Amino acid sequence: MTLHFIAKDPETNGDHCPTIWFDDVAQEFVVQGWKASPELEAKCRESGPIPENEAVVRLPARMSEAMKEALGVAAAAPVR
Repeated sequence: MTLHFIAKDPETNGDHCPTIWFDDVAQEFVVQGWKASPELEAKCRESGPIPENEAVVRLPARMSEAMKEALGVAAAAPVR
């Protein structure tokens, strides 16, 4: 696995902050974010069940540039 660090939330102190990576072997985005509240999870479940091996996380909108960068990295990665 080659995990490419993209960015951490620029407005946190560097610990326990939302982060985005891209795994170019698995062709997946890896996201660390704040845990969703039970209320948010319930709203998300209105669209369908959330499997036990998945999670709802939150990222602040200020990370939109980091998400764009991650999309660019993904687009440049060789498709497997």
